[in-house]
Amino acid sequence: MATEVCREKSNEIKAVPRLIDKINISGKIVTADAMSMQKDIIDRIRENGGDFLIELKANQPSLRYGVEDRLKERTPVYSHTEWPELGYGRNENRTYRVFDGLDIIADKEKWGGNMTIIAYESETVKKTSGVQTSEKRLYVSSLPTGTPALGSLVHNHWSLDFNLLQDRIKRKSAKAVRNLDSIQ
Repeated sequence: MATEVCREKSNEIKAVPRLIDKINISGKIVTADAMSMQKDIIDRIRENGGDFLIELKANQPSLRYGVEDRLKERTPVYSHTEWPELGYGRNENRTYRVFDGLDIIADKEKWGGNMTIIAYESETVKKTSGVQTSEKRLYVSSLPTGTPALGSLVHNHWSLDFNLLQDRIKRKSAKAVRNLDSIQ
C-alpha cells in the first residue's frame, strides 16, 4: 500500500501521520501498536474518515492507568470467550470484554470524542511443557461497542505483529526497511 521511512533523528510518531495521508483510509479500520496512540495520529485517522483500534500501554500513562482503575468498577457492555485455540504449539483461551469509554476515559475531548475500550485476556498452556502463562492487554477504538468481531480485530492485529516478527526485527538502513516492508 505505502511505506514511510522515519527520518533521521525522528520516530514513527512523526512518520505515521505522513503515511496516513498517503493512503485512502476512509471507511477502513487502522490497527496500530501503542506508539500510535498520539493525539495527532488519532486526529489524522478521524479526519481522513477512518476508524482505529490501537493498543493502550504506558506511553500514555494517565490514559492507561486511569482506564485500568475505572474498569475495575465497570461491567462490560459485551464479553466473549473463545475456547481453546490450538496453534503455535499451545492451547489458548481468549476473553474479550468491551466497555463504553464514555465514563471511563477522563480526557475524552483530547482524543476527539467517545471511544470503546477492549480488555483482552489470554490463558495459554504450552503443549510440550505444560507451562501456563497469562496476558492482559488494553485497546482503544473509535468503533462503537456493538461493532461485530471487535475481538477478531484485536486478535488479527496481534497475529500480524507476531507472525511478521515486527517487534523483533531490527532494520539498520532505509533500504532494508523498504525491502522488508515490501516483502511483508
